[in-house]
Amino acid sequence: MTTTSAKQQRRLIVVSNRLPLVLHRNPDGSLDSRPGSGGLVTALLPVLRDRGGVWVGWPGITDHGPDVDAAVAATADKAGYRLAPVTLSAEEQAGFYYGFSNEVLWPLFHDLQSQCHFDPAYWRCYTAVNHKYARAVMAQAQPDDFIWVHDYQLLLLAADLRREGCTAPLAFFLHIPFPPLDIYLKLPWRFTLLRALLEFDLIGFQTLRDQRNFVQCIRTLLPDVRVAQRNNQVHLPDGRRVRLGSFPIGIDAEAFQRQSRTPGVVAAADALRAELPGRELLLGVDRLDYTKGIPLRLEAFRNALRQYPELQEHVTLIQVVVPSRDDIPEYRDLRFEIEHLVGEINGEFTRPGGWVPIHYVYRSVDRLDLIAYYRAARIALVTPLKDGMNLVAKEFCACSVDDDGVLILSEFAGSAAQLQHGALLINPYDIEGMSSAIYQACFMPLEERRDRMRRLRRSVSRHNVFRWVNSFLETAIASDLDAFPLPEDYVPSTEAEQAYWDTEFAG
Repeated sequence: MTTTSAKQQRRLIVVSNRLPLVLHRNPDGSLDSRPGSGGLVTALLPVLRDRGGVWVGWPGITDHGPDVDAAVAATADKAGYRLAPVTLSAEEQAGFYYGFSNEVLWPLFHDLQSQCHFDPAYWRCYTAVNHKYARAVMAQAQPDDFIWVHDYQLLLLAADLRREGCTAPLAFFLHIPFPPLDIYLKLPWRFTLLRALLEFDLIGFQTLRDQRNFVQCIRTLLPDVRVAQRNNQVHLPDGRRVRLGSFPIGIDAEAFQRQSRTPGVVAAADALRAELPGRELLLGVDRLDYTKGIPLRLEAFRNALRQYPELQEHVTLIQVVVPSRDDIPEYRDLRFEIEHLVGEINGEFTRPGGWVPIHYVYRSVDRLDLIAYYRAARIALVTPLKDGMNLVAKEFCACSVDDDGVLILSEFAGSAAQLQHGALLINPYDIEGMSSAIYQACFMPLEERRDRMRRLRRSVSRHNVFRWVNSFLETAIASDLDAFPLPEDYVPSTEAEQAYWDTEFAG
């Protein structure tokens, strides 16, 4: 049976925490609704249309009434595939999403266990809501369907589906990192979660590092399970085999390139540069989250201004922070810390002539405005403490159509493996190393900039989100995983550290 014919025979059921639509309840009680526009939606929409399918998820609103069902149905009609909403109460959303998903799994899987709150009530709510999703999937599923589950909110779903009698193939993709063994061991429910994941038929990770971490946890904690090194198959005691694979997610690079050349975006980018004439523009774009390393980035920028005075009045950092989870105390504290640092740095370095070192933006930014920022900036600072992939790095590269941008990238971002040959890789905990990279980027010769950015743009275009979807679905039905080449791995080298010391002693 060929890959194409196998694809055509199976309808696709996508399951994620949220449906691919955005609902908002107005003060007067009316409902605003629009289709989602993220990369995952863009990539899966044609697959769902071609094969027929259903997307199962929460509609994003807890007061679920007839108007919500009508909005979901209208969005589905326009999208060309079915949407199956999962109803969650405010209490369920608080315990399942804000609680276990984002106060346990999110910090733990990003190696920040000090931020975890291992509340047993969160776990009970997480298990109950996963079971609720399973019932919603079973109401839609047929034996020949292919069920593709997404991300850390639904780690238990396969186990619940199997208990409900589901016999369809089950696949899972983890969009965030998977932690190493010594971090994962902190989780009180470590055995239950591992066993539940192994109920899937295929488990996909962003990077080889994440896959290795998962295998290490299995080998240490589940001695009755065997992992075959040759083909990355997990052999279970009952005879089942689970496939493991690494599938770095991409973006719709062509769409970003096309939009970055539109007259409106070009005019907006030119206007940004005109407001800051003669300045080298550095850009940071991040959701408000402690994994993004924004305070350390600001400290590195301050250190660069102190250590390299020639940067003063030559560079401006535009730091965009998109609001997120404002009702969680840790996030409110993080916002205060960021704004305090911005104030300190601007207070120390602002000059009477009008130079302000940091332009701080705290609000949601629509897609075209974001692309204008990408187009205007010559240097992007993407410095997370840890990230599953980080698509901002890829979006900046796709929008750098003049081939003169420089990407400064954390080696702990999943995208470092793919982008290591063109980006300046840094350790986000190394303040002086980051400062040195900022200086290097600002004074990098144009020819080197172009050589690096052309390599980055080729890679981002080649490994786009459509290729990611196709490779995952083809792997799911392939008889031999050896037919699929491994993605590139990343191992830190001494080059960046040596470059720093060379700069130090050059003077």
